[in-house]
Amino acid sequence: MTHAQTFGRGNKQALAIHCTLAHSGAWRGVGDALHDQLTLTAFDLPGHGKSPDWDYKTDLHELCRDAALAYLPGPRDLIGHSFGATVALRLAVEHPDLVRSLTLIEPVFFAAVIADAPERMAAHDLETAPITSALVAEDHARAAQLFNRFWGDGTKWDAMSAATRRYLTERMTIVPGQSAMIFEDNAGLMAPGKLARAKMPCLLIEGAMSPDIIDAIHSSLVHRLPNAVRATIAGAGHMSPLTHPNEVASLILRLIEVAEE
Repeated sequence: MTHAQTFGRGNKQALAIHCTLAHSGAWRGVGDALHDQLTLTAFDLPGHGKSPDWDYKTDLHELCRDAALAYLPGPRDLIGHSFGATVALRLAVEHPDLVRSLTLIEPVFFAAVIADAPERMAAHDLETAPITSALVAEDHARAAQLFNRFWGDGTKWDAMSAATRRYLTERMTIVPGQSAMIFEDNAGLMAPGKLARAKMPCLLIEGAMSPDIIDAIHSSLVHRLPNAVRATIAGAGHMSPLTHPNEVASLILRLIEVAEE
């Protein structure tokens, strides 16, 4: 069983899924901002936080999906960030009866761009080539530093504690294990009509300062999800749940209110 914690005491129940290299505590700011409106359950993805390690044999995305299902005994408002948002998206497609509303914060579902805008995917691959090269060379400390520079909240590598740098470095081996779903779409979400199964109200949140690939992903998804809209947070980058929790919380609450109408 994965480790989980709960934020808030509102009557509405929600489940939040964090990004790669983070843990459930990444939702504390959003949870505090929604304290009276929402009871937010957040769990540590396999290999993260206090949850058991990934065995590097089981399909990682399936493992994460199944871990999330354990916290969905009935319909919930579902929130995901980055890789966690790809898990949330899959749940909404495969188990739409369990998802009242769907908040996707910059889902790194690159398969959508590969299908709809391959030239933008090629540009992203070129931009992130140093990360890929470091992973291939098994220079995990360098890969973690570059990954944080591209996807992080702006905190400089040298400004992080040794424990944080070690935590990030040790988990870089998880990143290649995500590729089968987020690049190759082994879950088949891009099959004709598949994403249309997620008919619940959906919000795609992005930071105004985020990489171009996020706009490309959202542009693809907003046309494939039947009830999706986009929102941009000024001044934010990829890590808006950490850097702009109040703005993220406000958008989540607005979506939940729409779902209740």
